[in-house]
Amino acid sequence: MGIQQWEPRMAEFSRDNDQVNIVDEAAVGSDVKTISADVMPQPLAAERDISNLDWQALKERVVACQSCGLHETRTNPVFGVGSESARVMFIGEAPGADEDMQGEPFVGRAGKLLDEMLFAIGFKREQVFIANILKCRPPNNRDPHLDEVVCCEPYLRRQIDLIKPELIVALGRIAAHNLLKTDISLGRLRGELHTCPVIDVPVLVTYHPAYLLRSPLEKRKAWVDFQAVIEIIQGEKS
Repeated sequence: MGIQQWEPRMAEFSRDNDQVNIVDEAAVGSDVKTISADVMPQPLAAERDISNLDWQALKERVVACQSCGLHETRTNPVFGVGSESARVMFIGEAPGADEDMQGEPFVGRAGKLLDEMLFAIGFKREQVFIANILKCRPPNNRDPHLDEVVCCEPYLRRQIDLIKPELIVALGRIAAHNLLKTDISLGRLRGELHTCPVIDVPVLVTYHPAYLLRSPLEKRKAWVDFQAVIEIIQGEKS
């Protein structure tokens, strides 16, 4: 596939053997822009000690979190699922209705497709770690708001710190844009291995499974991306 190394102008974000509001992921954000750290809301002071939490304490903090308004409408926070020592971490957008009810990410039709794609490259859900940019469902499956992302970001960053994955796969436009701090179109972000200097974990971008359900012709491209996952962690590509 010709994976290339790409370094963003600014990147804030940085081992065990469905509902979302999806638009045309390949077309959105065709202009190159970056988000200035000066205009980004800062996490609440009470959340700044998240970087010292162990796994269980982090789970408990997420369950008790009231940092943004989403705690008022959620049924369950969705911490994530999978291996705490996963080599690959898959990060989507936000929980949907099914995920909100069950407290687990990707459990609807999109989740079934993701499981099938993982199986095709030799993984089970239990061998990777699956999470989202947000831990709580936005009302009516709308896109995450910036203040919500900022409140959840320390939790996700701590998960990454604890898991220490070899690769992060951004599932969809919103995950890619928030991880890489850019609004370059998903179509242009695909096919390259991105660098997030803050966490020093490479990021591969592909389509969100819910988008693939609505645009099945794009599954071929997603299959290429998933094959690249194996090649990257096996050290065949850099």
